[in-house]
Amino acid sequence: MSLKTLRLGAWVAVATLTLLLSGVMIYQSVYKGTEKSVVSAARLGAPFNLIDHNGNPISEKAFANHPTALFFGFTHCPEVCPTSLNELAILLDDLGEDGAPLKAFFVTVDPERDTPELMKNYVTAFSPRITGITGDPAEIAKLIKAWRVYAKKIPLDDGDYTMDHTASIYLVRRDGSFQGTIAFREDPKIAVQKLRRLAAGKAS
Repeated sequence: MSLKTLRLGAWVAVATLTLLLSGVMIYQSVYKGTEKSVVSAARLGAPFNLIDHNGNPISEKAFANHPTALFFGFTHCPEVCPTSLNELAILLDDLGEDGAPLKAFFVTVDPERDTPELMKNYVTAFSPRITGITGDPAEIAKLIKAWRVYAKKIPLDDGDYTMDHTASIYLVRRDGSFQGTIAFREDPKIAVQKLRRLAAGKAS
């Protein structure tokens, strides 16, 4: 066997080993990373003690054994919240009987201003099927963190403030695990399919 042939064989062996190791690293980074993300997503949420828009105590038990649509926002929201709540109300109506198992909640990210009375007037204007949740700011902050929601107070020039926050609707299975989201202004045909699958207990 010639020296040239030996060198070529060695080069091929090294190249093959490099590709193999690269493949293993890619597999680990992609698949294990995805698994980690899924596990993390499945653990969203935490116990809480707050108040619904009727002034009654409400906890995480309200989500138990019901497929749930969960949205975080505030009543002074200029666009995202009214748009999302209106679209959610329409989607729930479009589902008809298929959507009967679904529960829907609107959790304030601005408990300083959003009293139960204000929440009730605001939420029920969109749909009687959506329940507002407010209460102690510290408890709200814990719930926001547990759901990994982005919420930040933004000062305005007139001394008032607004809130910047996550615009997606969270979809939660009967067992409390996270199924997915409905994006802001998502195609209604896709959004209603997501809710139908959630209500039926089918994976996303």
